Amino acid sequence: MTYETAARPAPSASATTVASNLFVAAHKDRAVVLGDRLAYLVQDPDAFVAMIKDGFRELADPVYANGSRHIAPGLGPILGVRLPLMEAADKAFKRGTRKTPTTLLIDVMDRLTREELRELRWFGIWNLGRLLPTDPERTWQLLRRAARESDEWITVDTLAHPYGEGILRDPRRWAEIELLAYSESLWERRLVGSTIATIPHVRGITGGRSPAVVERSLALIGGLIGDAEPDVQKALSWALRNLAQFDQPSVSRFLEAETETAGRTTDGHRAWVVRDSLSKLSPETAAVLRGRLDGIRRRPGVPSSSHAAAAAEFNHATTPGAAPRPAHSQMEA
Repeated sequence: MTYETAARPAPSASATTVASNLFVAAHKDRAVVLGDRLAYLVQDPDAFVAMIKDGFRELADPVYANGSRHIAPGLGPILGVRLPLMEAADKAFKRGTRKTPTTLLIDVMDRLTREELRELRWFGIWNLGRLLPTDPERTWQLLRRAARESDEWITVDTLAHPYGEGILRDPRRWAEIELLAYSESLWERRLVGSTIATIPHVRGITGGRSPAVVERSLALIGGLIGDAEPDVQKALSWALRNLAQFDQPSVSRFLEAETETAGRTTDGHRAWVVRDSLSKLSPETAAVLRGRLDGIRRRPGVPSSSHAAAAAEFNHATTPGAAPRPAHSQMEA
C-alpha cells in the first residue's frame, strides 16, 4: 500500500452495512451458544434438526432474506441468517465435535442436506467437507446427491469447496466431474466451473495449483465454453480468472484460441466468457482480445455451442424413447 493510498480517508460505511454489523454483533453470542448446544445432539438427528431450525429462526434477519432472494432468483426457502452468524455457530459446533465419531456426524449431515431450508443445507455441506478424510465414500455420495438436487447457484458454489477437496484427495473423482459437463441440469454444469475455481484455494492439501490441475481444468472448461446458460458462463469465467492468477500463460493461450473460435463463428456465449475472464491477463493481451471480440454479443434463444452440449444432444437423439430435451433459459444480450 502506498502512502498516498493509506493517507486517504476510508469511505464511510453505508447505513445498510452499519445495520448489518449491529445485527451481527447483537446476535453473535447467541449463535455461539447454538453451536455449542448442537454439539451435544449429534446422537439424535431429529432433536438436532429441531434445535438448529429454532436457533436459526431466532438469528434470522428478514432484510437479509429479501436481499438473498434478490441476488439469487429462484432461491428456495430461506430464513435470512447472516453469514457471520452461521460461521460463528459452525465454528462452535466443530470445536465441540472434534472427537465425535464420523458415523454420528455423517448421519446428521445426511439429514441437514435433505432439508428445504437453505441455511440447514449449507450448514450440512460445510460439515461434509470435514468428513472427507475419515469417510470419503459415504461423504462423496451425499455430496453427489446434494449436487443432483441443487436448484440455485449459492448451494452449487457452496458444494464446490468440498467437491474440490474430494478431487484433490482422490484424483479418480475427476472422471465424475467430467460427466457433469454433459448433464441436462445447468446447476450440475455450473458445479464444474465452480469446482475448478475453488480447487486452487483448497487448504491443507497440496497440488491444487499444479500444472496437471491447470491442464485438466482448461480441458474441462474447453468442453463447456459456449454453454448458453448465464449461470454456467459465470462459473467458467470465475474459474479462468482464478487459474490465471498462478498460470497466466496457459490461460492466455486458452483464451486466445477461444477468441479465435468466437470470432470465426460469431459465438456470443463463448465471447461473453472470454470477456469476463480478461481482468487477470496482462493489460496488453486483454486489450487485443477484447478488440477481436468487438460486436460479438449474446443473443436470446441461441442454443449452446459447447462441445459438451453437442455430445449430449447426439447421445440424447440416438437414445430410443428419449423425451425432448428441455430448452435452455432465455437471456438478454
